[in-house]
Amino acid sequence: MSDKPDSMAEGTLLSHLLELRDRLMRALIAVCVVFLPCAYFANDIFEFAARPLLAQLPKGGSLIATSVMSPFTTPFKLSFMVSLFIAIPYVLYQVWGFVAPGLYKNEKRFAMPLLLSSIVLFYCGVAFAYFLVFPVMFQFFAATTPAGVQMMTDINNYLDFALTMFFAFGVAFEMPIAVVLLVITGIVSVEKLVAARGYVIIGIFVIAAILTPPDALSQTLMAVPMWLLYELGVIFARILTRNRPKPEAEPEAGEA
Repeated sequence: MSDKPDSMAEGTLLSHLLELRDRLMRALIAVCVVFLPCAYFANDIFEFAARPLLAQLPKGGSLIATSVMSPFTTPFKLSFMVSLFIAIPYVLYQVWGFVAPGLYKNEKRFAMPLLLSSIVLFYCGVAFAYFLVFPVMFQFFAATTPAGVQMMTDINNYLDFALTMFFAFGVAFEMPIAVVLLVITGIVSVEKLVAARGYVIIGIFVIAAILTPPDALSQTLMAVPMWLLYELGVIFARILTRNRPKPEAEPEAGEA
């Protein structure tokens, strides 16, 4: 009799692992399917991604390739990352499909809105970086270039920098989703999030200082949206858990 619960637990764990494997495979296949057309237009995609920097270079300036393979491998790598960006809705759908069974019934009703919100917020973060942050950063870099120095950036270095910023802003804009998930899964309470607001703001500005160039404007452009999105996440988390029954307090030692 004692082995039955263990075998049931092992069976449940195995089924969860198999489901996780299947969902990861579906997400990977989706990325590969989207990658094929992106690879065909690899050079056009890279030209579009490089426009914010090219617009700030001095007249006649251009990007350079310091490696023999860079003109081929760099656009190819960007194509794969773009295919991942495009396939993000399906990838996140698979994530939700794995997580949703563990939620309360009233919380499952908000699964689709949260899924759609996470997709929109991620794309908003990438667009925010490309259209607003990049021009400011590259203008700052170009303006601070010392006299006698010609700004000529390697295409591979630029791509690594751009992808890092895209992912940083995309993930940063997922702040409300992260806050809501932490609350509805019971990891933290809304009250604790509110009480820790001061520490969170400090942490946000520290993260922004690490991820952005060393100018106050770029750091603020990342930190302020993250803070506002954190507050938005707290509001939504409070609404979602409004009708959840509070856990009963454990009896103190000595009480019958």
